[in-house]
Amino acid sequence: MSTTRRNFLFSSSAAAAATTITGAVRAADVNNQLRAAIIGVNGRGTSHMEGFTSADNVKVAVLCDVDEKVLAERAAQFEKKYGYKVETSTDMRQVFDRKDIDVVGIATPNHWHALATIWACQAGKDVYVEKPGSHNVFEGRKMVEAAKKYNRIVQHGVQLRSNPELRRAVELLREGIIGDVYMARGLVFRERGDLGHKPNAQPPKTLNWDMWQGPAQAREFSTKYFHYNWHWHWDFGNGDIGNQGVHETDMCLWGLGVDTLPSEVSAMGGKFLWDDDKEVPEVLSSAFVYPEQQKMIEFEVRPWRTNTEEGIGVGNIFYGKEGYMLVRNYNTFETYLGPNREPGPKGSSGEPLNRHFQNFISAVRSRDAKSLHGPVETAHTSSALAHLGNISYRLGRRLKFNPESETFVNDSEADQYLTRQYRAPYVVPEVV
Repeated sequence: MSTTRRNFLFSSSAAAAATTITGAVRAADVNNQLRAAIIGVNGRGTSHMEGFTSADNVKVAVLCDVDEKVLAERAAQFEKKYGYKVETSTDMRQVFDRKDIDVVGIATPNHWHALATIWACQAGKDVYVEKPGSHNVFEGRKMVEAAKKYNRIVQHGVQLRSNPELRRAVELLREGIIGDVYMARGLVFRERGDLGHKPNAQPPKTLNWDMWQGPAQAREFSTKYFHYNWHWHWDFGNGDIGNQGVHETDMCLWGLGVDTLPSEVSAMGGKFLWDDDKEVPEVLSSAFVYPEQQKMIEFEVRPWRTNTEEGIGVGNIFYGKEGYMLVRNYNTFETYLGPNREPGPKGSSGEPLNRHFQNFISAVRSRDAKSLHGPVETAHTSSALAHLGNISYRLGRRLKFNPESETFVNDSEADQYLTRQYRAPYVVPEVV
């Protein structure tokens, strides 16, 4: 263990008590069972419970959340559903320091994803992290570096990549089913109503509000952030392009065969419907251009009631010289070919979540990061695409970007949005 990490783990902030935790050193397991911990159990953490328990020879050993009330409820629900008790902790740092934990699922709010992943990698854990992998561009690159430095398996929670029919769809795009593919369009049309105005208040006694805020600058508690509403505030979330949208930005990149960031970004939008506490735009239209590859991505976020596009409210459209492909949600694709839009190959398969967790566990056992369907590198690019669109929107202008240096071109103002001012001890380090 490095001196930096040792000092961190035994700092006063790390001394926050776990509710029930053993810290026992793991003995050799002749059955090769992997023991999992899940960090953040209010929302997506429940899906991690299902995903890990469905995987071969994996046991969920610890649930962790900064809200004791939520934690107790989820532990009770877990025991009822899966038939055994799990240990609980309110501090992820103590979970990461356990020798008997092999893999961790990160299902916290967005602003914690990268730092929790980096800490877990430093502690020798393999990681399944929810989308978006990062809260800003800088963090995504540090996640990639941490996974490589500590030889960790890191899977991004974009389960559509483990759907067999969507994998076939991408193969068909590569084979030229719709001709040369020049553009992908991502769509997120979701009902996002009036948030209203919520006053500051005292946090619940069961909540560690300081740790919930983590890397963000400290502020007063309010239900306008807690629980789900943090998505609509820049310090904690990234709007719908960085929420549901990362599934679609990832699909755009995957289908186009693009593994870098764009050279040009333009986004416009705004709040047109409600005077409420949301900081992010209700409507966002963004474009990402790859001039050297002659490819482009469009992304559209709309709220409330709206028309669909070819029946798609959440999904993707790929455009080629000879036709187009529709991708609906996580599991269905259709193609339409030629000037008369004749139906071509199509396919549909079930919810791929458990397949995605199994792919992660298989890679953990083989130690083959190349076998991952959602590797950490794609977590960085798909999340960063959303971040770049948000930066263009917030600055109100078109931006030129250098995908090699991952900085804007002669634009110090825009560069400031690539990272954030971190709050000790919750700091994403320059050197992981």
